Amino acid sequence: MDYFKDKGHEIVASAPMVIQGDPTLMFTNAGMNQFKAYFLGNKTAKNPRVADTQKCLRVSGKHNDLEEVGMDTYHHTMFEMLGNWSFGDYFKKEAIEWAWELLTEVYNIDKSTLYVTIFEGDAAEGLEKDTDAYEIWRTLVDESQIIDGNKKDNFWEMGEQGPCGPCSEIHVDLRPKKERDQSPGAALVNQDHPLVVEIWNLVFMQFNRLADGSLEKLPAQHVDTGMGFERLCMVLQQKTSNYDTDVFTPLIETIESITDQRYGQDEKTDVAIRVIADHVRAVAFSIADGQLPSNSGAGYVIRRILRRAIRYGYTFLGTEEPFIYKLVATLTKMMGESFPELVREENLIHNVIKEEEISFLRTLAQGLNLLDQVIDSSQEKIISGAKAFELYDTYGFPIDLTALILRERGFELDQAGFDQALEKQKTRSRAATKIDAADWVVLKESEGQEFLGYDSLSQKVQLTSYRKVETKKEGLRYQLVFDKTPFYPESGGQVGDKGYLEADNGEVVYIIDTKKENNQIVHISKNLPRHPEEIHTAVVDKQQRLRAASNHTATHLLHEALRHVLGDHVTQKGSMVHSGYLRFDFSHFSKLSDEEVQQVEDYVNARIRDGLPLEEYRDLPYDQAIEMGAMALFGEKYGDQVRMIKFGKSMELCGGTHVANTTDVWHFIITGESAVASGIRRVEAITGHAAKAFFEERAAAFKQVQRLLHQAQDPIAAIEKLQSDVAALSKQNQQLIREKAGQLGDQLKQSMESINGVNFIGAMVDIDAAAQKDLAFNMGQKIERLFLIFGSQHNEKALLTCYISEDLVKEKSLNAGQVVRELGKLIQGGGGGQAFFATAGGKNPDGLEAALSAARKMLD
Repeated sequence: MDYFKDKGHEIVASAPMVIQGDPTLMFTNAGMNQFKAYFLGNKTAKNPRVADTQKCLRVSGKHNDLEEVGMDTYHHTMFEMLGNWSFGDYFKKEAIEWAWELLTEVYNIDKSTLYVTIFEGDAAEGLEKDTDAYEIWRTLVDESQIIDGNKKDNFWEMGEQGPCGPCSEIHVDLRPKKERDQSPGAALVNQDHPLVVEIWNLVFMQFNRLADGSLEKLPAQHVDTGMGFERLCMVLQQKTSNYDTDVFTPLIETIESITDQRYGQDEKTDVAIRVIADHVRAVAFSIADGQLPSNSGAGYVIRRILRRAIRYGYTFLGTEEPFIYKLVATLTKMMGESFPELVREENLIHNVIKEEEISFLRTLAQGLNLLDQVIDSSQEKIISGAKAFELYDTYGFPIDLTALILRERGFELDQAGFDQALEKQKTRSRAATKIDAADWVVLKESEGQEFLGYDSLSQKVQLTSYRKVETKKEGLRYQLVFDKTPFYPESGGQVGDKGYLEADNGEVVYIIDTKKENNQIVHISKNLPRHPEEIHTAVVDKQQRLRAASNHTATHLLHEALRHVLGDHVTQKGSMVHSGYLRFDFSHFSKLSDEEVQQVEDYVNARIRDGLPLEEYRDLPYDQAIEMGAMALFGEKYGDQVRMIKFGKSMELCGGTHVANTTDVWHFIITGESAVASGIRRVEAITGHAAKAFFEERAAAFKQVQRLLHQAQDPIAAIEKLQSDVAALSKQNQQLIREKAGQLGDQLKQSMESINGVNFIGAMVDIDAAAQKDLAFNMGQKIERLFLIFGSQHNEKALLTCYISEDLVKEKSLNAGQVVRELGKLIQGGGGGQAFFATAGGKNPDGLEAALSAARKMLD
């Protein structure tokens, strides 16, 4: 940072690792992500020279597949990328010379251990060799250390479309000198050698990749460099593994202390420790940036990472209790100074990881039971890959643990079948999310785009560019960009505006959504204006905007109310603002009581009745806004200039739309309160039009209740009497069932057989599961050496109930759980329980008689 600051670079903060507002990415996976708009020409950089350290997350791609991390010593899920950028300023000469100077003269890395690669050209693409880079490197390093690289390694692309260009990598050979002298490292570059690794990549963005695959020159040339911080530490600390540097050793030492295992003595143990040390960083930083583990999207990725760490601890370190959460304090101590969000969210990270560990360890226990059933029901020694995939996909049971247990039990996994099922799922997922995007058609060059939606819902606009986009789910859509727009794009938790585009002749194109992509407001439509070059009127749906604005204002009032009622520890952890409802996540340690919910609701409604006017501060310096008392929100990255929204005492930095006065919200109703994760609660609520509909539905329901109660003067008292009557009747009914069961017991006793010293009763019965259990235990107390099996049918489902006296369990090794698992096959189901009592359910009642006969034969 100091070096590049002296070279005129502005040092900027890392963007959040969890990406907001970019539909193409869930996580920051490269240092350049936050600068995409500059490379695409959609935004102009205030300073053409920038440097930073960026926290990144990669869980796919070459060497970064999640299941491979931990196997070697130099790849990670979460890592820091040191980078310097030039936006249309300096190019290859300065980028190369500065990188070499920093490495060899500032860091004093031995020049003889460094190798550099250049792009060798690609005839198929019509690309020549990067002779410019080659000539510059020749002045700095011996030609024997300059290596030609192919397109795969030395031509960097942002994606299938967009800015791209040749790159020049710098590799370091960390092998002992004797080995280097015997075998030069040039032949080992990009050959996956653990001690000959890339540390810096210098990307020279010269081209733009079009949808048809062709390349065009960019109007301005850019530099994008990335150096792995962890690998740099390995070089400077003279280690041969990233995990041996002080970036990881404190975590490894803590893991050793907790698990009583030692790193460096056993390969499987080492892999497990590396996995855990790596993964806790990825999970902690994601939670600190606002992404909690969940079952979909980015949250699912974080859950997968954490669960992988848990199962490695479970399988290879013998940890059957939560322990990864204990590493959070060590991580915060190590990295909290550079990344203060870890300090700020330490308790949340600690609690979320602990709860996830408890939950997944429970899942592992459940999975072990399910796997037992699969093994017990298998007729062969090879377990179906499809069945193993069901355990993996539906129940989250790790496939490597499945394979390990099967081997221990003398079974084999159909790995090919599992791989096939997994690939089918991935193919379906890729097909569902694949986006076919055409190139942008530019109708008019534009200096930028002006958002006018805070002041106007209608505006004369010029379509400046558009493109066709097609997905399997939504079909063909058009993305439209105007020179100015009143449409608010989806961001900050608020949905995008809808509306229409009207031509002078009255022709209308409906805008079905509005997004923000690479700093452009993009309007989504099903068709293109007939005359796209003409001036159109863009009109926002007034009703939807008002409803969304009402809900957004309500979230600000709700935030203030929660802090007033619960305490200042409450901070926003996420929100969703639709036109029909709002959702607000916040930090709090316990469920809200009914009284607290009512207090929060009353507080918000009091602010609504106060008629607080909107006070809006645009282009306010960030520091000034914070000094005024504005709240900056969780996981957001703010610029130097911000917008502050104030309603009475509520002051927040916010880019969303709001009502002019709180009376426009009309009324606020909390419809739900629940837990999202440990220490995170969620409130769901409605306002305005939805609140009015809510009251109308309740009023209609109350009238219906009154009709059913024959217009009772006191409906509550009438309902309480009904409840009392139902309770009395239920009590009478239970008594009748017990009497029926008692009579049935006497009848069953008469049919009892003695088989090889065992008293056997097998019969079909017409009582529910609870009564069967009561009857079984009752008969077990009266009859010694009893083996009892009941069959019954309820709602076209089969039920088997088995009771075995404890003396038979000990003497004859009979087990009710094993009995019902075996008999469950005959009713197309399964079950389990204890050795003396177990039940099984199935979908084939016709198999019940066969199950009873099979039970009898077990005693022959």
